[in-house]
Amino acid sequence: MKGSPIRLKQKLSPKAAAAKKKRDIEFAKSIARKNKKAQNQRIGQRSGSDLHHTSSGKVVRVSIKNNRGNFGRGTKNE
Repeated sequence: MKGSPIRLKQKLSPKAAAAKKKRDIEFAKSIARKNKKAQNQRIGQRSGSDLHHTSSGKVVRVSIKNNRGNFGRGTKNE
């Protein structure tokens, strides 16, 4: 096996990668993210859809293809 199967497009220095990891963990543990995660668990997940949190605070069940493809706009410009 040749390392991790996950390939990151960002080529960061070790110092920058550590800083990014710290920022990402802080964001994942923020109160807003914890609330969204808890809400997702209460609603429940299905195999054919994702739960999409809108800016108005609603949760909408959308297809995986739409949610992860930025609703037809692609993900390169996100």
